[in-house]
Amino acid sequence: MSLTDWVLLGCIVLMLAYAIYDEFIMPRRRGETLLRVQLLRKTRLDCLIFVALIGILIYQNITTGGTTFTTYLLTTIAFVAIYLAYIRPPKMLFKPEGFFFANAFIAYNRIKTMKLSEDGVLVFGLNTGNIPVELHRIDDLDKITALFSPAQGQTPTLTEKPAK
Repeated sequence: MSLTDWVLLGCIVLMLAYAIYDEFIMPRRRGETLLRVQLLRKTRLDCLIFVALIGILIYQNITTGGTTFTTYLLTTIAFVAIYLAYIRPPKMLFKPEGFFFANAFIAYNRIKTMKLSEDGVLVFGLNTGNIPVELHRIDDLDKITALFSPAQGQTPTLTEKPAK
């Protein structure tokens, strides 16, 4: 195996590890998932360009007499990239103490403001900046609002840890 094959194999392992983390591990971290919301996809064109470049590499590897193993590795990278960008839906997971957005955990006590723009984008204002959240279904805004403002007579779903 050449150095190129090792690098390609390492990329495949990292991409699959990310897919497994995103799908199976992240929902189990930091307590039970109170709400799972699908987000709009943003990386379709980027993935298409990436897969086209991988296709060029596959073509070049075949025409120049490269190894079959390298062709398989390149094809596997293309398929995993297609899975990550087109099949797996991006999501936002709400937990009892915060939420996961773009694989980063943001505690509720860091949220200073919550705004809804005219085009349906929910914007969380934090100390360090704003997080725009584009939801796949606009109906999910009602579910998110219900998490942050419980119905009358119910205890809040989200709890903050008392300051020490």
